[in-house]
Amino acid sequence: MIGIDNGNMTIAIYARSTKENEPKYIEQIYSFLKNNKIDLTVFQPFYNYLQAEHNFNINLNTYSTSEELISKADYVISLGGDGTMLETLALIRKTGIPVLGVNTGRLGFLASVNKAELETALEKLILNQFTLDKRELIEIAGCDDCFEGVNYALNEFSIHKKDSSAMISIDTYIDGVFLNSYFADGLIVATPTGSTAYSLSCGGPIMIPDSENFIITPIAPHNLNVRPIIISNNKQISFKVKGRTDSFNISLDSRSAQVDANTLLSVKKADFRFNMINLEGQHFFSTLRDKMMWGIDRRK
Repeated sequence: MIGIDNGNMTIAIYARSTKENEPKYIEQIYSFLKNNKIDLTVFQPFYNYLQAEHNFNINLNTYSTSEELISKADYVISLGGDGTMLETLALIRKTGIPVLGVNTGRLGFLASVNKAELETALEKLILNQFTLDKRELIEIAGCDDCFEGVNYALNEFSIHKKDSSAMISIDTYIDGVFLNSYFADGLIVATPTGSTAYSLSCGGPIMIPDSENFIITPIAPHNLNVRPIIISNNKQISFKVKGRTDSFNISLDSRSAQVDANTLLSVKKADFRFNMINLEGQHFFSTLRDKMMWGIDRRK
């Protein structure tokens, strides 16, 4: 027990119902927080999964909606991988509730706390031994009903051709000035946070989180001389999509929607940020080296 006065602090857990998120992690968190007089609330579908699949018998408070979470939580622990971390954005929305990512999966740039260091991370959290890493978000306009009001993303906005149809042509404008017509399978506009995600797999560069830029990265372009480009995130990027089908797909992180071909879309920097908890001793550069395995000599 740490022995500090935490008042009426409440910590929420968000997790997917997967085998990686074992009951032992919840038991460890519950025991630690109870000893330090901190309330815990758990995502209801995940709690139901623990009860049904693992005979979990600890009686916990739960939440089911964004509104319930916002009304209860001072902090959120995202238990899983980067995908789970991205999903917390739709729950906390514009509130700025800080999120701590605990990695129980594989590769994690956002969920940077190793599951073996869970208790140490909890100690640092309740002792305020952390800073807030305020990450820029990207926001879409022109499709207000596509994402149920959560029209923003932490990693990227992307446009995709529909299914296995022919390539699409994406006329792209920066603050109304024509940039290029991308003839490709799609296009990604990534934030610095998203530079290590989908954009990276399509040949985009890595940017440090506070770069204040967007990356425009084509997906399988027809012309090989069309390369990713970096622009200031103070710019508005707009699109006109043409192709052989009457619709195309768009996505914000892992959430997707289908829109008509005549839909005019634009993206810009959101007017709020996502607060990631950065514990003492953590740094983006060390995470980058670890996840990308830089400096490791496989010849040994």
